[in-house]
Amino acid sequence: MVSAIQPAHRPGLSGVRAGSLSEFRSLASSSFVPLAISAEQSLPFSGRMTSADADDIVFTEVAAHAHLVERTPETIAAGGSGFYKVSLMLAGRSILVQDGREVVLNPGDMSVYDTSRPYSLIFEEEFRNLIMMFPKDRLELPIPFTEQLTAVSLGAEHPALAPVVKAFLSQFPAQLATLEGRVRDKIAHTSLDLMGTLFSSILDADPAARDPHQVLLQKITRYIDANLASPDLSPGSIAQAHYISTRHLHALFHQADTTVSTWIRERRLERCRNDLIDPVLADRTVSAIAARWGFADAAHFSRVFKAAYGVSPSELRRA
Repeated sequence: MVSAIQPAHRPGLSGVRAGSLSEFRSLASSSFVPLAISAEQSLPFSGRMTSADADDIVFTEVAAHAHLVERTPETIAAGGSGFYKVSLMLAGRSILVQDGREVVLNPGDMSVYDTSRPYSLIFEEEFRNLIMMFPKDRLELPIPFTEQLTAVSLGAEHPALAPVVKAFLSQFPAQLATLEGRVRDKIAHTSLDLMGTLFSSILDADPAARDPHQVLLQKITRYIDANLASPDLSPGSIAQAHYISTRHLHALFHQADTTVSTWIRERRLERCRNDLIDPVLADRTVSAIAARWGFADAAHFSRVFKAAYGVSPSELRRA
């Protein structure tokens, strides 16, 4: 057993080992979000985390002895809200509890939980799992939709697509860390696209059982995504395409805690961000990328981009 946290010396890969529960608790809270972690004091404890990150997405493989992880109101108040964590069990067994639901995860099982609300993870034995953590607003789905998917078995909900996603994710973090920066970002984003596709497919599986307003809103958001490059995209054109009033359209987005214009702007910014880090488009100018996704004014685009991501489009490219 190692008595201190030891960093791994592998380029692009951050690996640390904890030889005690207190070390592991500190490591987990700094690697993810503030968490309450407890374990049987009479039993030996050690753990290890190996992480790789790209494009604001973090992949962490965790191996440890049995323990309990809790995201409590107190740890939520300490920070770290606004993320989804997808857990893929690699070995051992765990129980995830959130939003009044409970799911047992065995090797190969995958589930999602939300750091904005309380949850519990119970590891009753030595285990190994892979966690993918990313900002909630990076998914091209309204947040109320994905809230229905916490603490359920994603594989059981979509047995055809889930194995594809799991096979892709299981290559992280070791493989991701060996890649050049722009390629790493692109592949990390691909993993996010796959996760969004899985979530969307699960939500589509039984539309009759869902709120018809949510079904309509999902249809509208897909229409928006398909027409982001159109300069004519507007609340009026969207409402007309779906045979509803603009008032009804705005009400649908209000129920999803956003607005039509905000949704369009965020999706366009995300497409621009993806193009800016795409090595295939390295020769394309920033203004050309902005215009491609509906930003005719380059100066305005630069301002809203920096407000959204904290860096200018040119700074992102240089990074």
